[in-house]
This record gives sequence, structure tokens and C-alpha cells, in this order.
Amino acid sequence: MGTNDFESRFGPGRETEDHLDERPVGLIEIAGAIKWFDVAKGYGFIVPDSGGQDILLHVSVLRRDGFQAAYEGARVVVEATQRAKGLQVFRILSMDESTAVHPAQMPPARTHVQVTPSGGFEPTTVKWFNRLRGFGFVSRGDGTPDIFVHMETLRRFGIMDLKPGQTLMVRFGNGPKGLMAAELKLADGPSGPQSH
Repeated sequence: MGTNDFESRFGPGRETEDHLDERPVGLIEIAGAIKWFDVAKGYGFIVPDSGGQDILLHVSVLRRDGFQAAYEGARVVVEATQRAKGLQVFRILSMDESTAVHPAQMPPARTHVQVTPSGGFEPTTVKWFNRLRGFGFVSRGDGTPDIFVHMETLRRFGIMDLKPGQTLMVRFGNGPKGLMAAELKLADGPSGPQSH
């Protein structure tokens, strides 16, 4: 199922949010793997081990159950409920990220240029970021060139949005028009599973 199929299956509303505190009748325990999850879009899907249709996982369920992200390939056990348009996660019982793909190991996004980082993580401050335009800039300080940050890079590292003045750890390299962010993490901790 593609990202554009969400509205056709579940409508423009986020029915999960309205039912977080209600325990539905007939919950089904299902094991599977995260197919994909996009924090910016607010949802993703699980492929059940038993086969059948993908299961919708909404960001509100993820957050409520104490998870910041759901990485592709992570093993999950969930309680799901049947909705009019398919199964939807009600509760995450467990998530094993040992099988997840680290964001830095994901294949490059095809929608923008990728760069190879030329150094380690450096602290930066967000100058501005516009989700609708899909990009923004961070700075290492006065007198340094700005570093371009693309929305696809944010998504790869499980970050939904950036606010001016926010501190962000960035590995960057030279792109066709200047410095570009290659890897990101929030200054208050890692953004994804750690590499081994």
C-alpha cells in the first residue's frame, strides 16, 4: 500500500486519535514487521506474519505507548482492531528494533541529492525550516556557511519538524550548491537505533 492510499482506506480524519482511551471489543494480537512509518505524515503500516492486508499504525498510538519512531524492519507485537476499512493498531505490546534498518543504512531517497558526510556530528542551530517547501537551513554560528536541510533527510532520521533556534546535531558534506545535511539527530539524544 502506498502513502497515497491512506485517505482512500481510512478517510481524511484520524479516527485512531478519537479512540485512544476506549478499549475496543474483539482485539486481535498480531505479530509482524514495520513496513514503513513516516513521522511527518503521522502513520505507517505493519506487515502481519500471518499474511493478509497491512495494518495501519498511527503516530498517536506510537507516542501513547512510549515510542518515538517505528523503523522499517522492526519486529512488533500489537493488539489490532477491525475498522470499516481494515485493521488498525490499538496498542503496541512490544517492539524489537534489533532487526530494524538504521536510517543511515536506508537507500538514498530519490527525491533529492544525497551527500557523503565529511566529518562527525556538529551542533547547529536551526535558522528556519518550512515543511511545506520541504527544506530549511541550520548554522554552526556567525561567519560559517549555512547548511541546507531537506525534508527527506529529516524523515529518514525520524524527525517531524524543526523550529527556529532549536539545536540539532548534524553531519554534513558538500552538495552541488553548498553544504548539505547528510545525517541528523536531535541534541537531546539519538534519533534512531544505534549502529553496531
